[in-house]
Amino acid sequence: MKTVFSKPKALTNAPLHYCPGCTHGIIHRLVAEAIDELGILGKTVGVAPVGCSVMAYDYFACDMVEAAHGRAPAVATGLKRAMPDNVIFTYQGDGDLASIGMAETIHAATRNENITIIFVNNAIYGMTGGQMAPTSLPGQVTQTSPYGRDVSACGLPIKVSELLASLDAPYYIERVAVNNVKNIRNAKKAILKAFKNQTENKGFSLVEVVSTCPTNWGMTPQNALKWVDEKMIPYYPLGVYKDKGAEEKEDK
Repeated sequence: MKTVFSKPKALTNAPLHYCPGCTHGIIHRLVAEAIDELGILGKTVGVAPVGCSVMAYDYFACDMVEAAHGRAPAVATGLKRAMPDNVIFTYQGDGDLASIGMAETIHAATRNENITIIFVNNAIYGMTGGQMAPTSLPGQVTQTSPYGRDVSACGLPIKVSELLASLDAPYYIERVAVNNVKNIRNAKKAILKAFKNQTENKGFSLVEVVSTCPTNWGMTPQNALKWVDEKMIPYYPLGVYKDKGAEEKEDK
């Protein structure tokens, strides 16, 4: 019988530690499929951050490096400059990338470092117990905002894709989601494109993935998927925010 579906070679056999209903597992698979399809497993190095994905080194079959909290883009920059023929990616959450690591992210982007960043936005600190994150929505209840995020005191959420797209240097920025089949397929295309850009020496690519956190949102997995549609995506619209490749084609 012909095999029509199998585990990507870029994933190990280790059981995932993520909570039930968390979509990290889907995103891991999409990253692994992109690595497989491009045939780059043997020269890919991932950078695991601090956060829910701190154990990503157990799940990806490529070489992995552990970075201090927020410093994954800086570590990835060093790896890429030391090994320019290798494919370097980071896999980061919103607390890691948009809070303590915001400076590293912005400066890697504005230098157009030839790295790929997979940015998982679930609007909350997941691993440390559900505190308010830079991406938590206005009015969102978290462990540190029990009455909802008060924008008069805490400011508005940071829209990372829009922020980075305002810089001149980055090559490719897109926001996707993984809460239904259509969005998962679009996410796969974006992640594949981000890795392909690096293999073609195009420069900095970031894919923001709107994700769920049923445990810390206090929801069932089903309701968490609905919440992405009803609350997250309206505030964080999906789409391409910067694509110099498309711009170059239009100019021609």
